[in-house]
Amino acid sequence: MAGRRSSGVLAMLAEAQRRQHLREEAQRRAAAEQQRQQERARRDAQRAAARGEREALRAYQQQREADAARRTAELDARVAALGGVLSAGLAGPAFRLSDLRADVPPFDPGPLGGPVPMPLQQDYLVAPPTGPDAFDPAARRHRDEQAAHARARFEHDWYAAQAAEQHRQRELAAYRAQYEAWAAETRGLAARQAERVAGLGAEVRAGSAEAAVELFEAALHWRDDWPEGVPVRGEVVWDADARHLTVGWRLPPYTTVPAAARHRYVKADDRETEVARPAAARKALYRTLLAQCTLRVLAEVFRADEYGLLHAVTVDGHVSAVDPATGREEHRCLASVTATREEFQAVALDRVDAVDCLVDGLRGRLSARPEKAEAVLPGTGPAPVPAPVPAPAAGVVEASDGPGPDLYAMDPIAFEELIAELFRRRGLRTRTTARSGDEGVDVLAEDPDPITGGQIVIQAKRYRHTVPPAAVRDLDATMQRQGANRGILVTTSGFGPGSRRWVEGRPLTLVDGPMLVALLREHGLAGRLGDGGTRRANGRGGSPRPAVLAPGQNAQLPEAALGRLTVRFSSTGADADLTVLLLTSDGVVRGDEDFVFYHQRTAAAGAVTLDAKDRTGERCTETAVLRLHDLPPDVHRVAVSVNMDSDTALTCAALADAELLLHAADGTGWSFRPPSDPAVSAMLVAEVYRHRPGGGPAVWKVRAVGQGWADGLAGLARAHGVAVA
Repeated sequence: MAGRRSSGVLAMLAEAQRRQHLREEAQRRAAAEQQRQQERARRDAQRAAARGEREALRAYQQQREADAARRTAELDARVAALGGVLSAGLAGPAFRLSDLRADVPPFDPGPLGGPVPMPLQQDYLVAPPTGPDAFDPAARRHRDEQAAHARARFEHDWYAAQAAEQHRQRELAAYRAQYEAWAAETRGLAARQAERVAGLGAEVRAGSAEAAVELFEAALHWRDDWPEGVPVRGEVVWDADARHLTVGWRLPPYTTVPAAARHRYVKADDRETEVARPAAARKALYRTLLAQCTLRVLAEVFRADEYGLLHAVTVDGHVSAVDPATGREEHRCLASVTATREEFQAVALDRVDAVDCLVDGLRGRLSARPEKAEAVLPGTGPAPVPAPVPAPAAGVVEASDGPGPDLYAMDPIAFEELIAELFRRRGLRTRTTARSGDEGVDVLAEDPDPITGGQIVIQAKRYRHTVPPAAVRDLDATMQRQGANRGILVTTSGFGPGSRRWVEGRPLTLVDGPMLVALLREHGLAGRLGDGGTRRANGRGGSPRPAVLAPGQNAQLPEAALGRLTVRFSSTGADADLTVLLLTSDGVVRGDEDFVFYHQRTAAAGAVTLDAKDRTGERCTETAVLRLHDLPPDVHRVAVSVNMDSDTALTCAALADAELLLHAADGTGWSFRPPSDPAVSAMLVAEVYRHRPGGGPAVWKVRAVGQGWADGLAGLARAHGVAVA
């Protein structure tokens, strides 16, 4: 019996231990499972967080890439607009005077045009209770309370809508009154403008030069589809006799062409960078842009000529650039073209390459390095209108406005009045002083500009000899005594190096004889220095004296000059070198062998030779011989230039009593005194060129120029296609 009881107790104890072990094992497994679940949840949370971070990073990077792509697309659109300047201009309508009108659009009330919507009572109704609640007093009371609140809201909203409608009607009435006042003013302006347009058309048909200028200026400035950053500014000069329009047009700077080709997002550094546009591509795009702007201006004026005024148009495109020699800002011509109506109509501008059309098709000039603001020669003046008149005799100097009075022989008072009128036409208010007691002032002028303007004293001297430096110093003292902003000394002769040095850094301007004649011609005034026409024999059996050329004047060479034409440049003071360039119809040399200077004294198999310098006392003379008959047929111009010694850093102002003489074998000669320009160190003094008048046989002519370059011989050479290291 005891053994059986003992066995039962042990079994119970064993079962209890087993169950306790199972419970502990289950608890352990549950704890382990819970721990696994927590770890799994933590890992899932970490994976989800990482996935969210990656998605957020991916979204951020995609946004940055999209921003870079958008900026690249903007760059591409800007480049496309710059490359489509000409096509956009041709696609637009031609200018007509009738386009100058002020239209009055109909009244548009905008948001005030619609009434304020009024609330509808049915939108505020409360449905009665249904079902068992229909007979419940509490439900009926709740429904009545809701209906009362709805009626209150309806009344509030209705009165608010009424007030808003009354406010709208008051604002609409005030807006309509403003519109009617503006419309009445605009209609009056339109009526006056229509009257002015009709009058302008009549004036243009009647031959008014002022009306023609107004017409073509309006044609150039009325379009608003030029790309952003491209200036739309220009001035026109109308030569009614030659039916020639000259346009001075502002070209865009080099910075207008984007320096970046595209934008790129770099993930590794989390930054956006610009990928630079290749320098060659940017320069080519800028050169194309300048050509397109020039051709578009040419097209705009020809297309606007509904009255058939134009025979020829010259477009000179310029930019503002800083002269490295003086630090002063100046205008530099980068593109120039002259075309007659027939030449323009023979070109299909919608299918041309702009650069090739400008340079080859229309024989214009385009800077080889416009990004460096390397200038080209601007247009040389009106193209002659074909007319059945005989050609001038050989050696006769041509001038569109006649030689005018001899400035040397003018009455002093008349000379002062002429100078006053010259500066009056340049935009100043002028008056001459009394003949005595003028305290060294011949003309008092006032620049009306409110910022840069002020009083100017002008002294006029009819001298035949060089103005002494004492006269320049006296003007400086007079200017300070008068409290003037600037002093100007005008003479019929010239100035020496001492005078030029004195005015450096001072508000003084010197105008010598050739510059004075050029200014008079530019502003429609006549005047010459002595015998400006052809000078015949002196009456004592001597040889003919040379004809004096003013800047821009030309003369036909006689047959005797074609076999041998002697070109002699002489001056005192600083040393200068004579150079000769053989140019094609494009205004450039065929190669370096066409550049004749002190290191290369012959060209074209001896057709051009340069002799050694001859120094007699203080005067230095250098001579070149041109055999025009022997020049190759593709040489159309011979440019005669002078340049200062690059080692001296002097300018052409250091040249005293400078003169260029050209002599033919029969003794016929021409003389030109170039201006003593302190801003240049190399100057194109004159050019000998082929000319075919009225489609007849070609003749040779000579033209006085007097324009130069601040960077000396290098600038002169580059402007004419000579490679300079």
